[in-house]
Amino acid sequence: MGTKYPAEGVRTVPAAELRSALFAVGGPDAPFRIRQGFPKEKADVVAEHRIPELELTVKVRMRLLPVRREVEVITEQWGKVSYEGGNKQYARGAGTRLARQWQFRKGPDGRRRLVETFRYDSRDMTDPLRQTVLDGGWVWRQVFFGS
Repeated sequence: MGTKYPAEGVRTVPAAELRSALFAVGGPDAPFRIRQGFPKEKADVVAEHRIPELELTVKVRMRLLPVRREVEVITEQWGKVSYEGGNKQYARGAGTRLARQWQFRKGPDGRRRLVETFRYDSRDMTDPLRQTVLDGGWVWRQVFFGS
């Protein structure tokens, strides 16, 4: 995940235009919301996705650094984040989270079939945000520590 650079020749947009483009990513059909960051979050733009089925909240904090034409990104997760050896209530850093839920349901032929009833992929939020930053000619820098 780390650092991604825009393609060569991509026009660099001003910070205000990039901010507007990021807010547009969270349109009415998006499963997540985008808002202005609070001072305590030390972020200009925050994308937040609450997934009740997983008792999970994923937050992507983005700080725009106009002098460097760079967006510093911190990804955080709260809830039941499972890992080998136990559960955590909080996780920080880049990573892909995938989850699916399945149920047996009766098919048209009367036979029981396994049907996917829920699907979550953290890339559904991070990929469009990252692509918007890169399309704006800015660098996407995932940071793991910091404020």
